[in-house]
Amino acid sequence: MQGLHLTADLHRCRCASAWLLDATLLGVACRDAVQAVGLQAVGELFHTFPATAQGPGGVTATILLAESHLCVHTWPEQSAVTLDVYVCNFGADHSAKAQGLIDALIALFMPAQVQRNALQRGAIPS
Repeated sequence: MQGLHLTADLHRCRCASAWLLDATLLGVACRDAVQAVGLQAVGELFHTFPATAQGPGGVTATILLAESHLCVHTWPEQSAVTLDVYVCNFGADHSAKAQGLIDALIALFMPAQVQRNALQRGAIPS
């Protein structure tokens, strides 16, 4: 249960629009980023939402990790993305890997503004 939960809200993303619209492309990038930092994917789901009156549909990319999860949600009509990375530190401290994963995804989307949050979860009371 002990672990690190990282979130980032990305605004005014300057990446190619395909990263915000194409579930398959984004899924591959997420899978590659997970592997590059040394986390273990155990399941995945990538979904594109239909267009609305506000514009094209966004994407949700979720990778279940042996260590916990990665979730990415895009809002192309706002050039925005939310990232969510949680790693439990039961067998080892995966905090640096979680930080590397979220940093890689932030770089992919090239946001003009980033709001980051970090929460230590499940601390055992003394």
